[in-house]
Amino acid sequence: MSDYARAAATLISGAGSAIAFTGAGISTESGIPDFRGSQGLWKRFDPKMATRTFMLESPRVFWEFYAMRFEALARAKPNPGHKALARLEREGILEAVITQNIDGLHTEAGSRRVIELHGNIRTSRCDECSSTRPTEDCIREVMEWGKVPACDCGGMMRPAVVLFEEPVELFEAALRIAQESDLCIVVGSSLTVYPAAFIPEAVKSSGGRLIIINADPTPLDGVADLVIREGASDALTGALEALGIA
Repeated sequence: MSDYARAAATLISGAGSAIAFTGAGISTESGIPDFRGSQGLWKRFDPKMATRTFMLESPRVFWEFYAMRFEALARAKPNPGHKALARLEREGILEAVITQNIDGLHTEAGSRRVIELHGNIRTSRCDECSSTRPTEDCIREVMEWGKVPACDCGGMMRPAVVLFEEPVELFEAALRIAQESDLCIVVGSSLTVYPAAFIPEAVKSSGGRLIIINADPTPLDGVADLVIREGASDALTGALEALGIA
């Protein structure tokens, strides 16, 4: 058992109300590429493809891009990092998981209170009336029938995710939870995407503690109470072991 695991366990056991804040790094072990790493998504694709402007101007290419992303995310399964956070919630230690991820793996792993700041790719909604359909059905229309999926109202269907240029609708609710928490466990986030990155900042500025588990440095490393440069699964399962609930 590492010293980092013991230190994390000490901070977690001393918390009255803890939350987790997760980014792409927790899902890389499930085979989902991150965005800004050396092999990240934005090294291979132009980020403009995830903008609202691009969706409206080039809907077919936009849907082909999200079909590729959906295929990668749909076959992924929760890894021990996701399962460790779900276990912390079952033990009454973790109040909520606030995630930047759109893969749905926290819920699949068993976490019950999950706030998906950037939405969930498994569902699509009409850009006009907000009615929903499975994304898989929409992709079938694009890839097999060669047409952009449309709603019965005539509006365009789009993945129910937050695109660049769009507001984060659940941010205020997540911020309220953060301000009431005294520990934030950051897992796999570069903490460079705003407003999402304000969540761990809010916990720290309210007098709480901050654990950062991430492969690369983040802008909040200097104010964190503990920084762990290990993979999410190793770090979180190690903390569970140190807590005696592995």
